[in-house]
Amino acid sequence: MPEPMGKLGAAEANGPEGDVLDWDAVEWRRAEDDVRRLRQRIFTASRAGDLKKVRSLQKLMLRSRANALLSVRRVTEVNAGRKTAGVDGRIVLAGWEKADMAAWLQHGAAAWKPRPAKRVFIPKKGGKLRGLGIPVIADRALQALASGALEPEWEARFESRSYGFRPGRSCQDAMQAIFVTARGKTCKRVWALDADLAAAFDRIDHDHLLGQLGLFPARGLVAAWLKAGVIDRGHFAPTEQGSPQGGVISPVLMNVALHGMERAAGVRYIATGSNAGTARPGSPVLIRYADDVLALCHSREQAGQVKARLAAWLAPRGLAFNEDKTRVVHLDDGVDFLGFNVRRYRGKLLIKPSKAAVKRIRARLSAEMKALRGHDAQMVLIRLNPIIRGWAAYYRHCVSARVFNELDWHVWKLAWKWANWTHPHKGKRWIVSRYFGAFNPARGDHWVFGDRDSGAYLLKFSWTKITRHTLVKGWASPDDPAQASYWAARRRRGNPPLDPARLRLLQRQRGRCPLCGDLLLHADQEPQHPSEWEQWIKAIRVATRHQAITLGAAPGKPGGPVVYRLTHAHCARRQPGGASSGTSAPAALARTPAGLLEPGASKRRTPGS
Repeated sequence: MPEPMGKLGAAEANGPEGDVLDWDAVEWRRAEDDVRRLRQRIFTASRAGDLKKVRSLQKLMLRSRANALLSVRRVTEVNAGRKTAGVDGRIVLAGWEKADMAAWLQHGAAAWKPRPAKRVFIPKKGGKLRGLGIPVIADRALQALASGALEPEWEARFESRSYGFRPGRSCQDAMQAIFVTARGKTCKRVWALDADLAAAFDRIDHDHLLGQLGLFPARGLVAAWLKAGVIDRGHFAPTEQGSPQGGVISPVLMNVALHGMERAAGVRYIATGSNAGTARPGSPVLIRYADDVLALCHSREQAGQVKARLAAWLAPRGLAFNEDKTRVVHLDDGVDFLGFNVRRYRGKLLIKPSKAAVKRIRARLSAEMKALRGHDAQMVLIRLNPIIRGWAAYYRHCVSARVFNELDWHVWKLAWKWANWTHPHKGKRWIVSRYFGAFNPARGDHWVFGDRDSGAYLLKFSWTKITRHTLVKGWASPDDPAQASYWAARRRRGNPPLDPARLRLLQRQRGRCPLCGDLLLHADQEPQHPSEWEQWIKAIRVATRHQAITLGAAPGKPGGPVVYRLTHAHCARRQPGGASSGTSAPAALARTPAGLLEPGASKRRTPGS
């Protein structure tokens, strides 16, 4: 396997000695290139079986200044919980604080003793609560640092149909793998083992997990995190097993702990020939997304055998099936997986949003609209549009057209009730003229809810184009230097669910910020849930800025034509004059905030418009 070009030496990776870091002057593109090359070298050595070189490169990654910078940026700027404090109550927001933390990661963290995680609970389906462990910000940064060294080693080993919390892979890949395996009238694997692991994150056996890590240089730090305990409602509780769900490194540790599940289930692949990488005839197929498992089998008996094998394999790892939720079903009866329903209709496989997922989004939209009584139309748009765009983005790769139309009708009725509640003494004609109309010029729809003052309007689910997701190739990984062209082409192929103005600028700029040259969007790992899509869309609105610039303007002379570009918000702030350095965008662009227009629209009318 070829070595990545431009290898880093220890001195270059560690940065200049005694250099004072200016966070606003960091060359992020160079830092990302440095980390990418180190990850590729670790991947290459791991794939070749050279563990001595892997450990040496991992030590270099743990000392790398670029890795420290990206780790701090990840936990203080990128992650959704960046403003959530741990038990010490500390968050890091200012640039100088981030610079200090990066310097501490690189030079002062050797004597650090991990702190207990803060236990918080979030609702999950079924009315139950899921416990999360929120580490302090220093531990989160250290976990990101260690994850950058550990992940590429295991990316070279992970199984082909493992999709959860891995770079370049998503829920949509897992669902497409199910579709490819079970489609067609002649499909043989029509029985499914829908396996649910009982509290997997909380029950991983520490000794077994640490044994799998081997001589990983940060193994002692990982052990300390596992044993650090949690603070639950003011009381300390030790952690004798499990990895707190909420830690930066926890998903990687879960994947390491569950590595080998395919082999344990009896999955066998064709090794050579044109069908290399496909499952052998008669072999089951196991699709895993973190701790969610679906095994497609030829018969009920085979599904039972797979379940027995996996139960014996899970026991030494401290894990077991949740018997109340684990079941064997025929695909003609359907099975829910990752919020989708997989079912065969007269021999044709269809994947749709599950009834439970549709029920949840309807209930949430109803609750949001009820809470918005007393607010103006602009607030309705601000609150609902990210929810609509996020949910539609997650389900746009399956058979969702009918569900989207039904949800549009539900939202329209909610908007109508809201308008009537807001103006109880106005007639229907007044309400229609005030809040409904052809706000979206690209659509021939005169019943779009909007705000007359700003021209902004409410999205519709059905405006999201249904597209087929392209399944990631078997063992492909962004850390493999031999597949750089494959991943570059894969990134270009996909259109993120952004408003048309941002999408056009993104394509024109080839995805890069003109001020720093760095990628505007980091798409190695898509959001993994409708709520994550919603957070992602909100974050993009904050992290990017439309900037109007004038071309060919000489001193004392009128400028040339005005063009627009998309920049990072932090790059725009670094320019002289900050965010107000350029002329403001015209009213048509300024009053169309990201998230208020339909996804995927263009100058030409889209199908169905």
